[in-house]
Amino acid sequence: MSAPESVFRNRSFVLFWLSRVCASIAVQMQSLAVGWQIYNLTDSPFDLGLVGLMQFLPLVSLMLVAGQVADRYNRQAIVQLSLAITGLSVAVLGVGTAGGWINRDLILVTILVFGSARAFQTPTTAALLPALVPTELLSRAVAASSSTNQIAIIAGPAIGGMLYAVSPPLVYALSAGLFLLASLLLWPIKIVRQPPRRAPVTFDLVFAGIVYIWRNPIIRGAITLDLFAVLLGGATALLPIFARDIFGTGPMGLGLLQMSPALGALAMSIPLARWPMRGRVGPTLFATVACFGCATIMFGLSRSFALTMVALAVYGAADMVSVVIRDTLIQVGTPDLMRGRVSAVHSLFIGTSNQLGQFRAGLTADWFGAIPAVIIGGGATLLVVLAGLKLFPELAGIKSVEGISASSPPQA
Repeated sequence: MSAPESVFRNRSFVLFWLSRVCASIAVQMQSLAVGWQIYNLTDSPFDLGLVGLMQFLPLVSLMLVAGQVADRYNRQAIVQLSLAITGLSVAVLGVGTAGGWINRDLILVTILVFGSARAFQTPTTAALLPALVPTELLSRAVAASSSTNQIAIIAGPAIGGMLYAVSPPLVYALSAGLFLLASLLLWPIKIVRQPPRRAPVTFDLVFAGIVYIWRNPIIRGAITLDLFAVLLGGATALLPIFARDIFGTGPMGLGLLQMSPALGALAMSIPLARWPMRGRVGPTLFATVACFGCATIMFGLSRSFALTMVALAVYGAADMVSVVIRDTLIQVGTPDLMRGRVSAVHSLFIGTSNQLGQFRAGLTADWFGAIPAVIIGGGATLLVVLAGLKLFPELAGIKSVEGISASSPPQA
């Protein structure tokens, strides 16, 4: 039996992948610098949560517009422009830090602009990927594309932590440069399949992504499970508190903690990209979300820096399996003319779980303390798994993604 073709023989996918690596590293460097800087400025867990809220608000307000734009205009150009705007917003933070006029309000306003650009970038990037590779390579392309985040979370915090210890503005400068490079890398890519001609904008078309997801119990279940698991169980926003106040480390220690989930996720993404899952997809999804919750509890209970890194690695590995299964289900189960709008709704839920989850973590840490906030979140994730098994039996019963086909889009 011949070995499956590698997605890295596809030049357009390689450029797309390199662009995602640069952008993802830049995001991680910016995230580390902002988290450490705002916590040092205010000593407030609540302000750490506000960073997530400022990224969540644009997702809510722009999601429907972003999906419609992704389905009606040049996706390649949209991603390039979004990356350039994110780079400029990070450059503002660097200039403000170098000039000594950085403060909490400036950081939050700049993050709001950053989040607005990413509200367009994220769904459009997801909708662009299937146009770059043949259908038979899509599952491996999704896994390989997802691995970029893990590479970034390994390299980004390590580089960012070292550079921040030397010069905070330097972190922002390099991050801005990587965003601009990511935009330039997309110029030469070639589209394999052009999306069909778009119908005129109507109220029904604008909300078609929501309607499509609502009518598809498998996609609805996968998104809902991830939404509540990460919303309640996500705890990485509190890592600056653990690094500074619990373990007594500086930016380098924060970098090691932030890269730990990616070490586990990258280790998992390699076999997933080489050997995509063939059976028991539904049960595997629920089992990995439960593992995510248990790893969160272990992270909260640990008083050892090394054990905390192990817990976060397991946390990341479990999340990686969940991401690959969920993204593949959504891409395979959605027709091309709907991918932009469905991806936009998906991005809203992912952003909700990540950014609003960051706000939730900061708020509960402000109320109860960082350690109880993490443990409570992990326990809530296990309850989400039990509820999901009851509410989404179709998702729990999936044996293989090959058996799923895209249904017709909602009719106006």
